[in-house]
Amino acid sequence: MQVRYATERFLYRMSVSRHANAFLLKGAMLFVLWETHPHRPTRDMDLLFLETHDRRELEAIFREIAAVEVTPDGLRFDTASIHAEEIRENNAYGGIRVKLLAWLGTARIPLQIDIGLGDAVHPEPVWTDFTTLLDFPAPRIRPYPVYSVVAEKFQAMVELGTLNSRMKDYFDVIYLQRHFEFSGEDLQEAMRKTFQRRRTPLPDGLPEGLDEPFWKTPQKQTQWIAFLRKNRLSIEDDLEKICHEIASFALPVIQTTPFLSTWVPGRGWTRQ
Repeated sequence: MQVRYATERFLYRMSVSRHANAFLLKGAMLFVLWETHPHRPTRDMDLLFLETHDRRELEAIFREIAAVEVTPDGLRFDTASIHAEEIRENNAYGGIRVKLLAWLGTARIPLQIDIGLGDAVHPEPVWTDFTTLLDFPAPRIRPYPVYSVVAEKFQAMVELGTLNSRMKDYFDVIYLQRHFEFSGEDLQEAMRKTFQRRRTPLPDGLPEGLDEPFWKTPQKQTQWIAFLRKNRLSIEDDLEKICHEIASFALPVIQTTPFLSTWVPGRGWTRQ
């Protein structure tokens, strides 16, 4: 809970800084906006940065944000502790990890923020008030569109195939398709932009990451069950069923152009 509070208040400082327009919130913290009770915990924050790709410049920006004066909330961010390093070095779209320390009285709270660089999003993000734990001013931020969240996770399933160990992606997509309506046209455009940006061809058929070579592998089934237990998540433990359900959601979007149907949870793709 301390990490969640410190992350929220850092978001607030970011939102009132001169750099607010340069960031989009992404990752598991989006579910704090979308749900009353987020379905899976996270200790880290993910952002998309729309400007510099230089880690030294990002360090300077984070020091400036950490030093922003706000209504006292009990937190102090140690500007001297801020350190940025490159991550996903072997990935064409790259990223930077920022680590820093926050203090709440004598409690030391390490924070980690992963910064994505240059990803394409669709539709245009809209400004939203982030849900706060206590009665302090809410961060006003631009969250990643749910369409791009799905598109990026599906792209990872396609690119990684049977090597994919990102079980959280499978859970998040199945959760989103069971709880959100989707415009087929917008999801198709988000898919197109994401795959183009990440230099991945759209699959002609069922990708390996959703096919029998993936879900029938005992190691993958074990990884799926371990992920559910670790995060105390209540959902089917049959990975084959999960993959079939995701395929029924994602594949029609990339197989028909234009795709004008609407996804309705519990009903699937419908023409309205």
